[in-house]
Amino acid sequence: MDLALFQRHSEYAWEIAPHGAMRVPAVIYADQDLISNMDHKVYEQICNVAMLPGIVQASYAMPDAHWGYGFPIGGVAAFDAGDGGVVSAGGVGFDISCGVRCLRTGLQVGAVMAVQKKLADSLYRDIPAGLGSSGTIHLNPAAMDAMLLGGAQWAVVQGHGDAADLECTEEQGCMGGAQPACVSEHAKRRQRDEMGTLGSGNHYLEVQKVVQLFDSSAAQAMGLHEDDVVVSIHCGSRGLGHQIGTEFLKRMVIAAPQHGITLPDRELACAPIDSRLGQEYLGAMRAAINCALANRQILTQLVRNVFARVLPAAQLTLLYDVSHNTCKVEQHTVAGTTHTLHVHRKGATRAFGPGHPALPDALRATGQPVLIGGSMGTASYVLVGTRAGEALSYSSACHGAGRAMSRHQAFKTWQGRQVIDELAARGILIRSPSGRGIAEEAPGAYKDIEAVVDAADAAGLARKVARLEPLVCIKG
Repeated sequence: MDLALFQRHSEYAWEIAPHGAMRVPAVIYADQDLISNMDHKVYEQICNVAMLPGIVQASYAMPDAHWGYGFPIGGVAAFDAGDGGVVSAGGVGFDISCGVRCLRTGLQVGAVMAVQKKLADSLYRDIPAGLGSSGTIHLNPAAMDAMLLGGAQWAVVQGHGDAADLECTEEQGCMGGAQPACVSEHAKRRQRDEMGTLGSGNHYLEVQKVVQLFDSSAAQAMGLHEDDVVVSIHCGSRGLGHQIGTEFLKRMVIAAPQHGITLPDRELACAPIDSRLGQEYLGAMRAAINCALANRQILTQLVRNVFARVLPAAQLTLLYDVSHNTCKVEQHTVAGTTHTLHVHRKGATRAFGPGHPALPDALRATGQPVLIGGSMGTASYVLVGTRAGEALSYSSACHGAGRAMSRHQAFKTWQGRQVIDELAARGILIRSPSGRGIAEEAPGAYKDIEAVVDAADAAGLARKVARLEPLVCIKG
């Protein structure tokens, strides 16, 4: 990307002044190398987002930003309903409430490595993964609506996990305002047999070791120590969320002229927050958030079942569960005044700082865990939200490394078996039903996770706490 397009406000903050139809500036948080290597489409897309009605303060992009559908992946924008603000299906994405859940195991590396292959095989056998994968849970219409209303709370009542899990789950495991009636029957049919499944693409379940701590106080509050083993689950709302995104994008494109909205890009299809269409989307999206929370809760119980057989000494407790594809109603201070805003995060993780009332008691003094997933052969990170992050980006941080090349390019560059063998030589066991999927998700297809996380830390978006490295990866 041409750096002459930006005004550099600091080593990690690059601003695009409003021009054309932009209502507010656009800001990218990144170091010089990261922003130089971003596709020019990121520039175009954050400028387009800055043109939407009711946008407040700025359009933001995180250090892992890359081209997406309408909004860039790594995009953040907040809208004020009282100022004609909009809600955009493209600003949430197709995998609604895709997120990461991290579980402590109470084990150290040596215990897991002694049964590494058995654990990998057992997880692969019991965790449904891959395109169109289905689980053992089959929801009738009444159960589907109950799940869409109850989220992880519903899953716990059904016997999938413990009530204690809910304390450290975003929204305490249940997103209020869900309206199952706004979810189409087609979307519900797609999800009927997909609860408790990973899906495909960049979704995974990883057994990881804690290899480095950066903030001992925050790590202590989170119960993390060097050589600990944790399990991370990365997935979302599966077919239901994708169908909701598809259907509402079409409806919003058609309805935009009726609301006097001129779209700079049809992929930015949106509707006024207070319109009937806007409210129906929010009701359906919140139902999809509950679907994703329930899905990760069910997967948690499946993981616990496997560990109980293979490593019965394990005690899997939830560190945190947080999403990175959502629109949430939040209170934020802008120019000294508190506003109620609809904050869109697409490929961006919520990162509340210390003292935020939404955090559980055990974490409130420290701040919210921010879970950053890497790729199969690279590190993942636990960060913590900062107070400064609220003013910088509506308490948002990156969500992963971000793709450096398309899936098609990756498939042309690597073979699945090649990737599996190379990682096995490094002590990382991969299990997946799809050789093509492995090639598409090769570590080399992603940006440098270290650079992305270092930029987020240095910019003040979130603070590094722990570095995790993979031991076993179940890949969709």
